[in-house]
Amino acid sequence: MLTRKQLWVLVALTLMWGVNWPMMKLSLRELSPLYFRALTMTGGALWLFFFFRARGVRMWPRWSAGGGEWRSVVWLGLPNILGWHTLSILGVRELASGRAAVLGFTMPIWTVLLGAAFFGQTLTRRVLLAVIAVSAAIALLLADELASLSGRPMGIVWMELAAICWALGTLMMRRAQLTLPVEALTVWMMGTSAAALWVMAALLEPWPSWQFSPVMWAALAFGVFINYGVAQIIWFGLARHLPASTSAMSIMAIPVIGTLSATFITGEVPGWQDALAVVCVVVAIAAVLAPGRTAEARAPV
Repeated sequence: MLTRKQLWVLVALTLMWGVNWPMMKLSLRELSPLYFRALTMTGGALWLFFFFRARGVRMWPRWSAGGGEWRSVVWLGLPNILGWHTLSILGVRELASGRAAVLGFTMPIWTVLLGAAFFGQTLTRRVLLAVIAVSAAIALLLADELASLSGRPMGIVWMELAAICWALGTLMMRRAQLTLPVEALTVWMMGTSAAALWVMAALLEPWPSWQFSPVMWAALAFGVFINYGVAQIIWFGLARHLPASTSAMSIMAIPVIGTLSATFITGEVPGWQDALAVVCVVVAIAAVLAPGRTAEARAPV
């Protein structure tokens, strides 16, 4: 049972992650996607490194034969951080931010499906319901994108690939034999992924002017200190104590908040397809993450 303080903190956390979707879209008006991710992830990793180090967490991975803890950092960071964050920001560039959030949060369903396909997990009627609901959501949004002259259906592809990366990363994390504290693991996965993003951005995107508007600087600060900072710290504090049903409710609320807050932050007005897709995805998440769930909730960094 959550205390009142934990409940309010969880509400704040869910709002932070929901609002982060339109904040990313706002940032992309003045900064290209890979440089945006590289910059905010670097700042977030540094922020978290010094915070957790001050709290006494062992932050330096150990090196041994075969790579030791550094091997886990790189291997787990590829899908969990680099894959998810790179593909999702490309999706946000192409789509309305609320729509991107809805598609991104199909990841619990992909976790269950990949677990069944490769790890022998059992498919249930609840999973079948989730698959049908998610398929309906994707079909609704894809049909709308294809019907629009300015539609960008590739954004849907990017977001679903991002969700698959997240799902694969969840399964890998679940099976990993970790000796490095999860806080340190997260920081170093972010740090190594940020280094890769700087290289990718330098090769694929023009160098930014760095002459941003005050709104843009505020959006970048939100990405560094709130999304990659405060939200992560809160999550690590809550994750060990959250009941399964509470984690599920938090995850279900994030795409709803992302869709609604986009109207006020970026001026994106969701259509009936978006509203119905939100309902479908919420139903799907509830089917696989409600008590008796088969997929774990992780922080959507």
